[in-house]
Amino acid sequence: MPDAPSGLSRVERLLPLLERLAGTRLRLRQASEATPEGSARLEPIPETEGVWLEIANGAGPGVAQELAEIVGSVLAAERDAAQVAAELSERYEEIDLIYTISEILGHTIRLDEAADRILREVSTVVGARRATLLVHDAEQQMLRIVAARGMDVQDVEPIEVDDACSVAARVFREMRIVSYDPTDPTAPNPGCPEGRNYRGQAFLSVPVLYAAPGARGKPIGVINLTDRVGGDAFTAGDRKLVAAIANQIGAAIENARLVARDLGQQRVLRELELARDLQLKLLPSPGVLGSRVDVAARCRQAESVGGDFYNLLNLRADRIGVMIGDVTSHGFSAALIMALVMAASGIHAESAETPTEVLHRLEESLADELASTEMFLTVFYAVVDPKGGRITFANAGHPHAFLVSTRTGEAVRLEATRPPLGLATAPGADAVLTWARREAIVCLFTDGVAEALGGAGGAGGAGGAGGAGGAGRFGEERVLGHVARLKDRPAREILESVHADLAGFTGGAPPADDRTVVILKV
Repeated sequence: MPDAPSGLSRVERLLPLLERLAGTRLRLRQASEATPEGSARLEPIPETEGVWLEIANGAGPGVAQELAEIVGSVLAAERDAAQVAAELSERYEEIDLIYTISEILGHTIRLDEAADRILREVSTVVGARRATLLVHDAEQQMLRIVAARGMDVQDVEPIEVDDACSVAARVFREMRIVSYDPTDPTAPNPGCPEGRNYRGQAFLSVPVLYAAPGARGKPIGVINLTDRVGGDAFTAGDRKLVAAIANQIGAAIENARLVARDLGQQRVLRELELARDLQLKLLPSPGVLGSRVDVAARCRQAESVGGDFYNLLNLRADRIGVMIGDVTSHGFSAALIMALVMAASGIHAESAETPTEVLHRLEESLADELASTEMFLTVFYAVVDPKGGRITFANAGHPHAFLVSTRTGEAVRLEATRPPLGLATAPGADAVLTWARREAIVCLFTDGVAEALGGAGGAGGAGGAGGAGGAGRFGEERVLGHVARLKDRPAREILESVHADLAGFTGGAPPADDRTVVILKV
């Protein structure tokens, strides 16, 4: 048979089965081939241009149409699978880029050591032949190049910030992305009519911004990407990805300046503050779920960065994904694992069919990092159907996961379904619980809460609910007591009650371990 669309070989393997069922000979033919042999008929295959099903004598029009529809369905499924695989491949490439840049920034404190590698990675992913990274010189009010690809740094002159003809200067001043598509005849020249002229080259210019915690963002540089491979314009996905990378570079530039000013303790403290700010921004606000459910969550790290995390996801069919995890240890190594989980969990939750499969794919994604750091992590992930009153979950050794009844206050432990990620590979299986609508609370927390030690007067606690949680420890029963007592109150009030009691119990002492609590009323 002549060349055919992708996936046709599987259809060919299906044809002998269809022949036996239909009792007639079948063959796939291109539309460009000759007319059917003898008195056989050609039936067009739905949604597959240029391919026909040749059916020998003995099959009526109705049977012929049904056979063509079967073949068309198989071909359509193959095309859909190939498209999904391509989309996931692109997303994995973006995750790998973000991870690579995080590693670069995490192992270098000098911008000039990291800039060349970052520029090479970014330009490779988005397909740019030439790229430059310009940084603002506040004293001279100039944009100076610190890294370049596809050109010599010495050949690029500094750009005045108020240069009216420079696209880079304009992007810096206006703090917005400017791109140019040379294939669009209506696209205006982004530079001046005279002087710089970018026609004939697709380009993307993105401001590098930095925002200190609680402060408004400010421009500190520009990243330029030009001469895209293939001549096509940069896509919306390219713009979004480079903007995210530019923010990481912005933090790195500010950090490099800090290191240059102070090589002592002040520099170290500032680095930790920046790392903490970046990590906390990875955790979603409860507002991502909108008004669909009442949810509250909080993560407090033992050090500036930590290994606790949670995620809240809007899934298909009005379902909600909720995840909590605890990396063994805290600090920068645990924070790296946490960041990788946060980056990958959303993609896996969208593409995997079950919670168990989500955890399995996460484990595969983290295999190398967990092996090299000799760490493991407990993870609980559930898909909640609020309307149907159903929770489907997988629990990789996370001990503190409960479903609390809003009628009785009784707590049911959501038991482990497999070992922690990184300890032993085991497929596990999903578990399912049901309840009457609006009569359940999902309560999740980490070891740092249950095992918090009492401070001065802490063993007696602040009154609390459920009594002291063991000899000098807060205990999970104390957490569940707050949930049961306040089961009719908003999730935010339950969360605040737990943390207020915890602060009183520990005497306000800094936590020895990361503490995370998620309350979801469904």
